[in-house]
Amino acid sequence: MKKVFNLLLSGITIFSMVCCDSITPQDANLEHLQHAVEQTSLLLADAGQKGAIPRTIKPDGSTHYITGEKFDWTEGFFPGTCWYLYEFTKDAVWKDGAAKFQKLYEPHKDWSYHDVGFIFNCSYGNGYRLTGDEAFKQVMIDAANSLVGRFNPVVGAIKSWDVDKGWQATRGWTYPVIIDNMMNLELLFEVHLITGDRKYYDVAVAHANTTMANHFRDDYSSYHVIDYNPETGEAVRKHTAQGFSHESAWARGQAWGLYGYVMCYRYTKDKAYLDMVEKIANYIMHHPKMPEDNIPYWDYNAPDIPNAPRDVSAATITASALIELDAYIPGKYYDYAAKLIDTLASPSYTATIGDNNYFILKHSVGSIPHKNEIDVPLNYADYYYIEALLRQRNRNTKNK
Repeated sequence: MKKVFNLLLSGITIFSMVCCDSITPQDANLEHLQHAVEQTSLLLADAGQKGAIPRTIKPDGSTHYITGEKFDWTEGFFPGTCWYLYEFTKDAVWKDGAAKFQKLYEPHKDWSYHDVGFIFNCSYGNGYRLTGDEAFKQVMIDAANSLVGRFNPVVGAIKSWDVDKGWQATRGWTYPVIIDNMMNLELLFEVHLITGDRKYYDVAVAHANTTMANHFRDDYSSYHVIDYNPETGEAVRKHTAQGFSHESAWARGQAWGLYGYVMCYRYTKDKAYLDMVEKIANYIMHHPKMPEDNIPYWDYNAPDIPNAPRDVSAATITASALIELDAYIPGKYYDYAAKLIDTLASPSYTATIGDNNYFILKHSVGSIPHKNEIDVPLNYADYYYIEALLRQRNRNTKNK
C-alpha cells in the first residue's frame, strides 16, 4: 500500500502548485482518480483482511462481503476496479489484489448463468488485456462457452434467469431475457477476437438484434424483461423485475441498453447500433423528469418524484458509455458526460476519504421492488465510474 500512497502524495504536491482558477479538465480528472485510489486502497485493505469481495453496505451498516462460495452477479466488479487502478497507477498492489479476489470465484466460469459475461470480462478480461496472462484468457474462453450454452437459435437470444426456482419461478415466464444481458455480450466479442471462432460473434450479434427488435418502445425506452416462447421465438410478455411497473422506464435498464449498443458498435461497426445508441441517449438526456444534476431517479416513472431515490449506478454507466460514444460521434455527447462525471465527483455523491465503508460513491439503488440495496454504495457504481474516468483521461490525452 505504501506505493499507492506515495503516488497520492506526489499528486497532492502537483495540485498544491496549481491555482484553483487554472485547474484544467485534465487536472480535475486526475484529482478524481487520485481520490478513487486513496478511498479504494482502504477498501482493498479491509477486503484483504476479510478475504472476501465487497459488494455494498448492509442495513445494519456493515459491509456486505461476497466469499465466492455462492454465485453473485456482482463478484467481478471489485477485482475489475483493482485492474483499472492498476492500469492507472502501475502499482502491483492492485494487480495482486485483482488476481487474488477473482480467484475466489474462478470455478463459476463453468456455471450456466447469463451474468458470467459481467463477472469474467470485467475481471479476467481486464486482467488479460493488461497482462496477457494465458491462464486468464482460458478462463474467459470457458466462461464464454458457458454463456453460449444459454443461447436458443429459435429465440435468437441468450436466456437470462432460469425459472424453475426462486422469485423468478413465480412470474409465469418461460424464456426471460433482460436488457441487462446486453452487457454480457462484450465477453463474447472479446473471445471471438482472441480465438477467431465466429460462433461467439454470431451469438452476440443475434442477441443484440433480437433485443433491438423487441425490448424498445416507440420512444426508445426499454422494457426490463421480455419473455419469449422458446418453441416459436415469439415475444409473449413485456414485464419488469426491478422497475416501478411493466410500462415504466427503469433507470439502470436504460443505461444498460445505451452502454450495450455503444459496445456492440465498437466490435461490429454496424450503423444500426449507432443509430440505436443515439435514440437511447436522446431519451435519457432529454427526459422531462431528469433532475437538474442529471443523476436519474431509480425509475423515470417513479410515483414519488421528486422525492424518489436517485440511482448513481445508472449515471456512472451512462457517463462511461457516452465518453466512448464521443470517439464515434465527436463533440456531440462529451459535454454531457463530462458534467455528469463532475457531478458524481462532487461531495453530494462522492464520499470523503474513510467514510461510506470505503466505497467511492453514495446513493445507488439495487432493486426497490425487492426492497434490496436502496440508497447505498454499490461496487458496480464504483467500477463504471472509474472506467468513465479512465476513458475521459485517455480521450483528453489524445485531444491535447
